[in-house]
Amino acid sequence: MWVSGGLRLDEIVARLGGVLEGDGSVVVSQVGSLLSAGEGSIAFLANPKYRQQLQETRATAVIVPPKFSSATALPRIICPNAYAYYARVVALLHPPRRRRPGVCPGAVVNSAVPASASIGEHAVIGEGVSIGENVIVHPGCVIGDGVAIGDDSLLYPNVVVYDACVIGKRAIIHAGAIIGSDGFGFAKEGEHWVKIPQIGRVVIGDDVEIGANTSIDRGALDDTVIGDGVKLDNQIQIGHNVTIGDHAAMAGCVGIAGSTSIGRRCTVGGAGMIIGHLHLADDVHVSAGSMVTRNLPRPGQYTSIFPLEAHQEWLHNAAQIKRLSRLAERVAELEKKLELTERPY
Repeated sequence: MWVSGGLRLDEIVARLGGVLEGDGSVVVSQVGSLLSAGEGSIAFLANPKYRQQLQETRATAVIVPPKFSSATALPRIICPNAYAYYARVVALLHPPRRRRPGVCPGAVVNSAVPASASIGEHAVIGEGVSIGENVIVHPGCVIGDGVAIGDDSLLYPNVVVYDACVIGKRAIIHAGAIIGSDGFGFAKEGEHWVKIPQIGRVVIGDDVEIGANTSIDRGALDDTVIGDGVKLDNQIQIGHNVTIGDHAAMAGCVGIAGSTSIGRRCTVGGAGMIIGHLHLADDVHVSAGSMVTRNLPRPGQYTSIFPLEAHQEWLHNAAQIKRLSRLAERVAELEKKLELTERPY
């Protein structure tokens, strides 16, 4: 990304909305945290626990929620969600450098490409591929036969999209991601494994972002489906026939086994694991490092990890947990004996 020459606060408000208080002619060219921001930067307050930093910041201007509008004398933009506003300001001040349209020398292109698209060096485009307007395919990408890529999508270097997969509009797919590789499907026959051909596709909706080195397996029979607005971090594994509802988000190293259905707006923290053939309702939130082994039919926060503590204390508590089943049996026996002693004759 490159840095713009800067924008006046009133120009930012004209584009993004919000309420401006103070000198709107102030120019900012960078975004920083309250602690690190200096002259020419705009900072933001999203968490009330950093309110003291608002008094100490050297930023030129700030973004604050309404309840903190009077907590600073700096020029300020007031909006209910300061964090989301900050994200939009970053996008204004750091527009991505776009590649020139056209097909670079060395690319192998076997399908029609619109004049507005950019195909990088040594990229390979298969037969029967549909590429939308303004699509950018960076060097080294391989796009299989029959793939469809929607308008304004961006594929970073060395992305591989296997045959017949579908990518919606405005997708961002980071370097090394693999879309449509075979799912892990094998049938046991004696001592051997027989490969089950994976004949489904991966179908990705609009406004999806997929992190570096993330793998999404194609379906065995039906499609693997990623809904609109889904955000996937780096190094995630999505198994075959998984469906992920609109606007779900998952942090790095999440693993989802095959044929699991995940609802809309769900989140999964880093290294969360979900076994196969489960259903998670809309608005389910799985904590980092948790293992999901059953259906979650109701929305809410779910955690399966044991809280971190000193190792010796953990060993002690783990030993006590092992004794719980025996303790439960003893309690049940005592309850039966107590019931007999209290039974009237």
